[in-house]
Amino acid sequence: MKDIKSHMILNNGVKMPWIGFGTYRAENGTELIEAVKEALRIGYRHIDTASFYGNEEEVGIAIKESGLPRDEIFLVNKIWISDHGYEKTLQAFKTSIKKLGTDYLDLYLIHWPQSLNKETWKALEKLYKEGYIRAIGVSNFTSKHLKDLLEDIEIIPAVNQVEFHPKLVQNELMEFCKKYNIQLEAWSPLMRGLIFQLPLFQQLSQKYERTISQIVLRWDLQMGVVTIPKSTTLTRIKENADIFNFEISKEDMEKIKKLNNGFRIGMNPNEVYAHPEIIKG
Repeated sequence: MKDIKSHMILNNGVKMPWIGFGTYRAENGTELIEAVKEALRIGYRHIDTASFYGNEEEVGIAIKESGLPRDEIFLVNKIWISDHGYEKTLQAFKTSIKKLGTDYLDLYLIHWPQSLNKETWKALEKLYKEGYIRAIGVSNFTSKHLKDLLEDIEIIPAVNQVEFHPKLVQNELMEFCKKYNIQLEAWSPLMRGLIFQLPLFQQLSQKYERTISQIVLRWDLQMGVVTIPKSTTLTRIKENADIFNFEISKEDMEKIKKLNNGFRIGMNPNEVYAHPEIIKG
């Protein structure tokens, strides 16, 4: 990993940048468009969105206005809970790429596990085989959800995007994903700002002369986890990308891992699986 364009290789041979630009809860309109364009200008080549975020059109406008060739950008989208099922997934895909102004996706994820996982997955496999998606994966899947899915599918997920940060390391899930060569990806790596309250990161920030955000994001990469920080503040967008010219020691990596206590800032996937209505709307 030598710079922001550094990438890893997914289990189907597709290259995926280690760091991406997240757009969850980013304000729609001009602010988001400018933020995505700035991220692309700085060098980000991995943009993450979802139909649920309600900002696909803005992301698409930003990509177009950036002037970059489409094939230089790794564009990720996700299927929302209400779109599960074979036919509904195919329609959701058509709707999303139209809003994004593209004719293909680099990665398409099932946003949350549901009872129709396998029907939805078969639709993803169809789109993948037809060349409309370069890689397919899941988001917020536990080991149990993955085991259930793997029982009756042709293509193993390339990615599992989950809540991952120093307070929620998910060691067992990491090992399961490694076994099947499924790349783990971290959403909300900065714990929606709560990371700045942890004394250890204040100490490490002084030691390495780096911001707390840079320490955490660098930790993700050294853990072998792709990370997608989100910010619409231009200085922070640049700051979050500047993590390739230093390294955290093994000793400090272990100190960070010891913060793990299972704390979640988002919903528990098992609860969402049983009661999807709790995160609708």
